[in-house]
Amino acid sequence: MSELSPEDTKLVTLAKAARARVGAAEGAAVRDGDGRSYTGVTVARPSFAVSALQLAVANAVAAGASTLESAVVVTPDGEVDSSPVSDLTPGAPLIVVAP
Repeated sequence: MSELSPEDTKLVTLAKAARARVGAAEGAAVRDGDGRSYTGVTVARPSFAVSALQLAVANAVAAGASTLESAVVVTPDGEVDSSPVSDLTPGAPLIVVAP
């Protein structure tokens, strides 16, 4: 993680903490254009499923964010659908980290 900026390192820490707190498959964190951070975890229920990144972006949008500076997903899968980030801010970096 030494090549990450301090702000992105903070997002990694937030995503890992959110994932660990509830034992979720994935954790995510995003930073909006004002520098505020939001987290999300994978939610899988019988009637619906939300990815960690979808929830983190939804939390940001619900708080009034109109752009994202960066996003992080902690996942064992290695691949992540980046569309929640690119829908809000095309070209915003998405960092995928193993647990």
